[in-house]
Amino acid sequence: MSVEARPEAVRGTAPQERLYSACDYYDAESLLTDGERHVLGRLRSFLDEQAQPLLADYWERGEFPEQLAQPLIDLDLMEPAELTGAPGSRPARGIYQGFRIFELARTDASLATWYTAQAGLFRTAIRVGASAEQQAEWMPKVIDFSLKGVFSLTEPESGSDIAGGLSTAARRVRDSGGDYWVLDGAKRWIGGAATADVLAVFARDVADHQVKAFLVDRQAEGVTLEKIHGKTSLRMMQNAHITLDGVRVPEAMRLHNVNSFRDVAAMLRAMRSDVAWIATGISAGAFEAALRYVTQRQQFGRPLGSFQLVQEKLARMLGNVTSSLSLVVRLTEQQDRGIYRDQDSALAKMQASLLMRETVALAREVVGGNGITLASDVARFHADAEAVYSYEGTHEINALIIGRALTGESAFTR
Repeated sequence: MSVEARPEAVRGTAPQERLYSACDYYDAESLLTDGERHVLGRLRSFLDEQAQPLLADYWERGEFPEQLAQPLIDLDLMEPAELTGAPGSRPARGIYQGFRIFELARTDASLATWYTAQAGLFRTAIRVGASAEQQAEWMPKVIDFSLKGVFSLTEPESGSDIAGGLSTAARRVRDSGGDYWVLDGAKRWIGGAATADVLAVFARDVADHQVKAFLVDRQAEGVTLEKIHGKTSLRMMQNAHITLDGVRVPEAMRLHNVNSFRDVAAMLRAMRSDVAWIATGISAGAFEAALRYVTQRQQFGRPLGSFQLVQEKLARMLGNVTSSLSLVVRLTEQQDRGIYRDQDSALAKMQASLLMRETVALAREVVGGNGITLASDVARFHADAEAVYSYEGTHEINALIIGRALTGESAFTR
């Protein structure tokens, strides 16, 4: 059955009103409620009308369009009242949260990364790492962005080997000054740190050598932030190198449920699915940009989209998007049922990122020379995909997580 002939999947919604008619060939959108689609439509309007006109300029300048931040927050996307009722009564469904990421990423990878730094990484740090009392105090502020935070795990010399290589040190002190911790070390590639209120910093306790987590005031004495320059990917996202020199953090600001790297791994398990959605959204955005271009561009007196080789590439791109969307939707359904396995999120992130890399390359091919200019949008997706391919677990790390689950043997170096 064709998309056009498919019965209406959402009551009261005509097929031509679907948000993702071009890139969602098997209609995963039908899993959304009318209310969820309405919120996503509101986000779509904001992105098309306010964000899209700024993206090329700010990407080239290597700056984040700060004027978009508060309006994006004001859209009330994290736990929309119209979907969840009274604050805290019930969470927004996972499928809605996934499509929220998808919608942001199909517009721009930096916007998606900026939003999920709060809605995904930082929120997960609080949800998994904080005690019940801490969650009661902090989570409402996380949801409405009155407490903005970032996830500070990666270090200058440790990325994939962070489990064993984490070197930022935490030393507990009890004296007349109170009960507090002193942090020394450095973090790198921390997106959004310069505008955060707190940094969720992971450090190794010198007493028991276990990893602990702390909410560090960004403006605390001993905290230094430096913008990372010279990036060729995610240029709008402001990544920071953070130095911690004798930074004092009260015991009350330690995340009390983080007492080893196992607890950090539980966070990563949940967050990798967000990155798989970002990769899928980038694929969709690149495909849609390429499709627009080839239907408008004329070559040899004919639309570029009428050539066989172009259509073959379009078909491959659509197949990649469809495969990735099927992966992340199924993963999200599993997680909504409480099934969280390292190998599941690793598989989705690994495969969606692989397909993303091929999709953005194909999109650049069909757009030709104009594919390296920002005017077509394809160039942004092509460059930004490289960062997403690596963060939240490289291809190799995720493959080894899957291989360990398949064979029962760990191939990680010791």
